[in-house]
Amino acid sequence: MNAIVIARGRAAGFTLLELLVVMAIIGLLAALMLPSLNRAKDRAQQMQCVNNLHQQGVALHSFLADNRSYPLWIAPSNREPAGRWWAEQLARGGFGISQPAPSFWQQGVWRCPSAKPRDGQLADMPYYGYNAFGVLKVGNLPNNFGLLGHSVDSPATRIPIRESEVVAPTEMMAIGESDSFAFMRNLPYDFRGSQLRHQTKANVLYCDGHVESPAQRTLFEDTSDAALARWNRDHLPHRDRL
Repeated sequence: MNAIVIARGRAAGFTLLELLVVMAIIGLLAALMLPSLNRAKDRAQQMQCVNNLHQQGVALHSFLADNRSYPLWIAPSNREPAGRWWAEQLARGGFGISQPAPSFWQQGVWRCPSAKPRDGQLADMPYYGYNAFGVLKVGNLPNNFGLLGHSVDSPATRIPIRESEVVAPTEMMAIGESDSFAFMRNLPYDFRGSQLRHQTKANVLYCDGHVESPAQRTLFEDTSDAALARWNRDHLPHRDRL
């Protein structure tokens, strides 16, 4: 009788060895699932980033419809176009926000979920940059092939790039992921530590409003005419300026 009671007591629970085996199996399954979960998270963040740029593209085309010109990278004043720099001009003239919130460029459609936290050296930095200088790795105000604007008489006076000056809108990059206010053909300038956010690709909005995810090599290393021309409003490679 006692033997039967003891046997029943053992059957009702788990031995330490059995618990360790179960825990090991759970740990193994979690380890197998973790890469898939990380990939799913990365994919979701990339899709959110692409959606951000799509919405910025809608705002850009609204701005173009009203002004027939692109935002200035940095405007001489807050008067025309309304806003001191390109993102503020898009917020006001594209999204129709008359008074953008403080640090709006770090919130909502301006925030890439895969980027590094905005603190330390990145405290005031945006998540996306404007193709101001074109193919030039180190741009300047009076001489550029991007969307910065024309300098007249002095760098303090600038005229926006007209919509008609962009020869191939479907081929020219307008806004791209960046840890700086400009998106340039210069990897260390664009990203702290030269690390892209989405594996080896960066999301880029083109002037016609579509979004692509070119590879790092295509953006920053490829010197073919096709790769270089995508930076420039005249759709020429300007290889002599590399």
